Amino acid sequence: MQSESKKRIWRGLACLAVLAVLAFMVVPPLLQSQPQADGDKPKKDVGKSSYDQIPPVLLGQETFATVMERDKAGKVAVMERQMALLNERYDLTRHVDEKCQMTRGKPIAVGPTARLPDGLTWEKLAALSPDDICDKGLFPKGFLPLPHVKHEVGGMVFPPLTIKAVPRLQRFDVDFDLPDHFLPEFPPAIFLTPRPDLGDVSQGKLVTVNNFQEIFQGILNDKDLEGMRLLVTQFPQQQFNATFDRKTEHPLGMQGVACFDCHVNGHTNAAFHLEPSARPQTHRRRIRTVTLRGLNVQRIFGSQRAMKTLEDFTQFEQLGAYFDGSTVAAMAKGMNVMDRSVQVHMMAEVQSLLTFPPAPGLGIDGKLDPRKFKADSPEFHGQTLFFGKARCAACHPAPYYTDNSMHDLKVERFYKPQMINGMKATAQGPIKTFTLRGLKESPPYLHDGRLLTLEDTVEFFNLVLETQLTAQEKRDLVAYLRQL
Repeated sequence: MQSESKKRIWRGLACLAVLAVLAFMVVPPLLQSQPQADGDKPKKDVGKSSYDQIPPVLLGQETFATVMERDKAGKVAVMERQMALLNERYDLTRHVDEKCQMTRGKPIAVGPTARLPDGLTWEKLAALSPDDICDKGLFPKGFLPLPHVKHEVGGMVFPPLTIKAVPRLQRFDVDFDLPDHFLPEFPPAIFLTPRPDLGDVSQGKLVTVNNFQEIFQGILNDKDLEGMRLLVTQFPQQQFNATFDRKTEHPLGMQGVACFDCHVNGHTNAAFHLEPSARPQTHRRRIRTVTLRGLNVQRIFGSQRAMKTLEDFTQFEQLGAYFDGSTVAAMAKGMNVMDRSVQVHMMAEVQSLLTFPPAPGLGIDGKLDPRKFKADSPEFHGQTLFFGKARCAACHPAPYYTDNSMHDLKVERFYKPQMINGMKATAQGPIKTFTLRGLKESPPYLHDGRLLTLEDTVEFFNLVLETQLTAQEKRDLVAYLRQL
């Protein structure tokens, strides 16, 4: 009886969703045709509503085959536009440090990669005021907000190595845009808080619904094994679902995506999509997939939405971010409503077990172990800068290098609002303080991935925080960040 009652409720909600769509299609034109009353002030143009973005294919005006054919035909132009932007912003050539590697051996990329305006050096640029940089248009384009590869549509986009391992994640309308040498290693290592003695428990494998039992049997308890199963189980998502409004033709892709498709092995593969809260579409932010390592020491979740518990994040990602914040789309495509006290709890508990990779250079206070580094080493100089002149520790205090808060860097001081490949680059607002532990294994950086290397990150914050670091100080700071 209870199950039948739930079915009736969901059928009723689905009907309401259809009526809402029809209402928003009909009512706005009627309202627009009414003359304004005397004395009424014209409304501020804030852009289209969520419902204006419902594609014709969902309304029965086009077939899936028509949309797919058009998307495939336009893919070359979409990718050429994005790659032209990236090459204008960055030097995408592969430059890596073979001596500095991630856990499983991938060398990290080095920079800076962001291109400077002609005739400028980083030191000359940092000597200018934000107003001068803005007025003269000198802010490096690689430091501007980064648009989605197809910002007008958005949705999850996966790197080539992930797609090679999991072909169902291939979209027919876009490809990933950043080269692999700027991304985390694949598949990444897995470290667990309750079993540090085991080190990397991944066995060098990509965790999937087919092998999670084999990998974690005898390591996780029964409850956490079920939480892991849910994290690697596909659920419908905006671009990966069984409706005609999808961007995959792979039959398994029609079942949806799993949490660990983006958060590979509980870490990240740098997949990206658009933040679901903002409207109109032009004002939405590209967001890169952040690592799940160290969630047990974090108290806010989501780059800008500041959800307060890991359970909130786990539950509402599938209700919100999976469907671009649209309940109408979620109901049409297969909303996954999970039980908070059972399924959500189990998934959150597993995520809270994922921890940082070992940092052998750090002591119990999270700072450098003085027995392992000389006082005049670049790393020690970098630590002094981190907790002093560079002002990093104001938001990233030891031992976990996050203050669990939100901060607005006000980067818009340095540039004028502008359209970039379908995205309006304007004030970005506050973003959460991401933990810096394991930093070298989680490129690219900042919430949208606009900073490709640690060197780019140091140059960006030197400019935005106006700290006036010298070239040597910046090198020392990078040396310290590599130890975290």
